[in-house]
Amino acid sequence: MDIERRAADFAAQAHGSIDQRRKFSGEPYINHPRRVAAIVRSVRHTPEMLAAAWLHDVVEDTPVGIEEIRLAFGVTVADLVTELTKATSPADGDRQLRKAMERVRSSQASPAGQTIKVADVIDNVQDVSLMSPKFARVYLPECFELVSALTQAEDALRKRALQVIRQQMS
Repeated sequence: MDIERRAADFAAQAHGSIDQRRKFSGEPYINHPRRVAAIVRSVRHTPEMLAAAWLHDVVEDTPVGIEEIRLAFGVTVADLVTELTKATSPADGDRQLRKAMERVRSSQASPAGQTIKVADVIDNVQDVSLMSPKFARVYLPECFELVSALTQAEDALRKRALQVIRQQMS
């Protein structure tokens, strides 16, 4: 079984084990990484990038640890997942400070990690804009700043993300 299929199955099991749902829509959470992987597939990518796209929220949202990812999928995928896993908590300060810290951290990620992050933002922006217009007024400018900082992401995808965010903001 190829690495992407294994990652898709692993992510489905991890998110499904806690019956995780999307915050605003209530749909099964696994649909989000499925869409992120499809967006990554639309640009130049590697099998490891597709695996990380499926796994990008597993460590942050489920009981699975990064070592389990490393053992199952190798160092490259685990490093990408680490780059994509939020490293701040409310103890680090208010939302504005945490977002600034994550923006700096994400801007230092690998080009592959930045590309996956941009794909994640594209899917999240569309979901949030539809389901919570009030929160979108806060969220969309944060996403614009984040994507603007991800200068090593695949260029066409980054431009697409900025366009999607601008459209949702207007």
